[in-house]
Amino acid sequence: MELRVLRYFLTAVNEGNITRAADILHVTQPTLSRQLIELENELGATLLIRGKRSLTLTDDGMLFKQQAEEIVELADKAEQTFTGKNEAISGVISLGASEALGGRVLARYMKQFLKKYPDVRFDLYNEMADNIKDKLEKGLLDLGLLLEPVDTKKYEFLRLSQKESWGILLRKDHPLAEKDKIYVQDLREYPLILPKRENARNEVLNWLQCEESHLNIPVNYNLLSNVALLVEAGIGCAVCLDGALSVHCSPDICFCPVYPEHTTRSVLLWKKNHLFQPAASLFIQMLHTHKWGE
Repeated sequence: MELRVLRYFLTAVNEGNITRAADILHVTQPTLSRQLIELENELGATLLIRGKRSLTLTDDGMLFKQQAEEIVELADKAEQTFTGKNEAISGVISLGASEALGGRVLARYMKQFLKKYPDVRFDLYNEMADNIKDKLEKGLLDLGLLLEPVDTKKYEFLRLSQKESWGILLRKDHPLAEKDKIYVQDLREYPLILPKRENARNEVLNWLQCEESHLNIPVNYNLLSNVALLVEAGIGCAVCLDGALSVHCSPDICFCPVYPEHTTRSVLLWKKNHLFQPAASLFIQMLHTHKWGE
């Protein structure tokens, strides 16, 4: 199986049309169709349902698309690494980041690094924690910024000193917004939107000192950016970290601290004993020489 054929397949899927994909790839339509049929024969599976004007993925096709994207991304990353090996420091550093105040600290160090190495480029992916760790394992990301608690056994990591506080995101006309001070027991009578990530969810439930079955939980979330819209609509209050609000701003909602105070920190991690391309290696070295969170 050749990378070229994988790129053919992904282009056809993304365009949803053989003719348009062939134009983009600068091949004839019969050539592209033949390559896709040969790919299916090689795999022994039907990947595409061919309509008169469109292509639709089968279940096998959806699974293969995900794997093909990962293979092509790894190949592109390897090419970028060796292309600039004998030149000035260049290349791409891939970062995955969850919603957190730690992203502001990371941004300062990215800016400082780019000032010293202007030929380097960062690819930044905003992802939930489990996806970031999965991509780190597969080599699709160089580093990941995650919120504790996180299992760091397989990783080297730096813990940021900046604390992030759990609280509640709610509409400004919500009854809790009128209180001078909100306590965890005040939250239990209202619909709550909770994080879906297991470690974070367990931490929140422990903080609330309440069984999940005793709460009204209309929605579970991975990233807060869309949840803020649900809060605006009055579906419920979102239990979240104050740092996650950097991605959303609305005059109709507000973040309120909840007592007793419960805080966490961000960690930046990367795989142990991993051979990084020069740019990523230098970036990690720079991080080690600074005091995080200052």
